[in-house]
Amino acid sequence: MLGPRDPLVPTPRRVLVAGASGTGKTTLGRRVDEVLGLPHTEIDALFHGPEWSILPGFVEEVDAFTAAPAWVTEWQYASQLGDLLPSRADTVVWLDLRAATHMTRLVRRTLSRRFRRTELWNGNVEPPLRTILTDPEHIIRWGWKSRRTIAARVLDAEREHPALRIVRLRSQRDIEAWVATLAEAATAR
Repeated sequence: MLGPRDPLVPTPRRVLVAGASGTGKTTLGRRVDEVLGLPHTEIDALFHGPEWSILPGFVEEVDAFTAAPAWVTEWQYASQLGDLLPSRADTVVWLDLRAATHMTRLVRRTLSRRFRRTELWNGNVEPPLRTILTDPEHIIRWGWKSRRTIAARVLDAEREHPALRIVRLRSQRDIEAWVATLAEAATAR
């Protein structure tokens, strides 16, 4: 497993960003796009239809964009996609942030989206805050529960795909150092 300052040779071309909900997967995916010019596909936008339905053709769309030689996306929806994403990636970036950092980010993001009624995908908005008490799939509860699941998924991928590079980032400082490492790799190309 690599750290934030380990060299990335060859430069990543198919990047999968792993982490629990709210760790910053999409934000980092966009940054990788900016630094390396890899097309970023926000996987939530392909998955969520109106009223939180699952869009038809989701698996086919993911299959299509991950067949390309270069891409970056978030590692989600393993129950629908199986091994598709890690089997096609060359690099997994695991946002393994401390629980306090992760949950603070997730709660802030959720509150901001709810109070501003930010449209997420296809007209969807965060549900009323009271649903955290009644909905076992509420994003804050999901984010907490998924921490262990993500860790197990990354470790399984490391074992099942020996050529897959895993970069573990444990803090914002690690994230910034890794992005700087990417920038150096991009200028050396």
